[in-house]
Amino acid sequence: MMGVLDLRGVLIALLLASSAVAHGGHESVPEGAAVSKDPIDSTLWIHMILMGFTFGIIFPLGMVLGIVRSRWHVPLQIVGTIIAVVAYFLGHAHKGRQFGKNVHASFANLLMLLLVVQVVIGLYLKLHLEKGIHGRIRRLFVVLHGVLGKAMPIVSWTQMVFGGIAANGFCQDDHLGQCLAHFIMGSAFIAYGIMLTILLLVGQFWLRRTGRSQEFFDSLVIAAWGCVNTFTEHRWGGPWVHNDLQHTTMGIVWWCAGLLGIWMSRKRNGRPKRNLIPAIVILLTGYAMSAHPQTLMISTMVHSIFGYTLMAAGFTRIIEIAFVLKDKNTVSLDGTDPNSFQYLPPFLLCASGFLFMGATEEQMQLLHDAGVTHVSYVLILYSIAFILFLFVNILLHIYAVHAWPNSAKPSARSRSSSTTDPVQDSTFMNGHARSASEAQQVHDAEAFELQGLISDEEDEDAPGHRNRTMGPRKVEDEESAPLVGKETSSS
Repeated sequence: MMGVLDLRGVLIALLLASSAVAHGGHESVPEGAAVSKDPIDSTLWIHMILMGFTFGIIFPLGMVLGIVRSRWHVPLQIVGTIIAVVAYFLGHAHKGRQFGKNVHASFANLLMLLLVVQVVIGLYLKLHLEKGIHGRIRRLFVVLHGVLGKAMPIVSWTQMVFGGIAANGFCQDDHLGQCLAHFIMGSAFIAYGIMLTILLLVGQFWLRRTGRSQEFFDSLVIAAWGCVNTFTEHRWGGPWVHNDLQHTTMGIVWWCAGLLGIWMSRKRNGRPKRNLIPAIVILLTGYAMSAHPQTLMISTMVHSIFGYTLMAAGFTRIIEIAFVLKDKNTVSLDGTDPNSFQYLPPFLLCASGFLFMGATEEQMQLLHDAGVTHVSYVLILYSIAFILFLFVNILLHIYAVHAWPNSAKPSARSRSSSTTDPVQDSTFMNGHARSASEAQQVHDAEAFELQGLISDEEDEDAPGHRNRTMGPRKVEDEESAPLVGKETSSS
């Protein structure tokens, strides 16, 4: 116990010390500039690589391992924390290019504070203190630990975007508005693609329990986003300049279509129904962006490819809903075997997000001055999209394999075999009858409440009573019984 407490004290001391470290070198930045003209040195490159590896790979992987209560969750998070602390100090020890005051440096302290709070809460939960006041506050810490862990990838993504902006001195003065539009909207498309992937692979039972179709939630967000764009893309009371009219009309069509999508997401009897409105909105947005007037030729071409990619995302989404699924939620009842075509819309959304984030005025000017063609640049951005989509699928595979272990095992009997078991007879997918083991697997998956991704609540069963729900039992909290594959003992 003393070793754990000593480690906690060291982490707190490091945080307090890091807050006092000033990011020196501001005097080397020319007046009116955001960065000096010096090149980025090796120390700063190491800082960026280590931070990207830790917050972009280690911590998201550790989050999923924590959800499935793997024995590797704690060791991986400890390694990530050590690397992050070292990289944080490297960010203040570099030479070469110097930076003025920027949001990346300020946000870094908040990110490290969240990291230390997360580590301290995790260590507290590992002590399993349940007597007295500890028993009353433990549940709160369990929820807080889960919320912070799942928020960390979003906060980390934001900080990495800020880092890229700060490294080049972008988004200053008149460039701020279009920078915000590109990075926020681009990130939103990537997030939309990731959410579609989550729902495709592991979220179908949660969606069924909500009693609403996926298009209801999509249309709700589209309508809200359209209202924001309608009143923020133009400075009302002033003259209409540049692309104000096109941006504002895009906001209008979003909230109009969003309201229609919400209305069409229910049948006459109140049951959920699929519709094509969100896909049509994506297609129209891609059309508008493909014809967006630009100053530089490379910017025009990149915006065109972005628009075509977004149009493809909307078009493939229409095909998926209308022809592949035929208005159903999934091809297979348990969602473990999606059609290969269903991966296209979320990937294209991710790719379009990276294309839009990489098409700001300053980025385009930098590429134009360097003589980089739009073809090379687009291929690089598509490569990044492929890698991100791969990583998301790996994380979801890790979660699904441990949430429903039977789904990763081969069936004991062929799908084509016949049976008189009413449980087996009740599920026929793609013209094939399910075996008894597969039918039981479906039943287990339906009973499992996706508590790792959707809820951090603990089991409400009274002590001494077994949870009679089929499938994985909920344990006391994310830090209890960490061994994956270990049988949960019954009382």
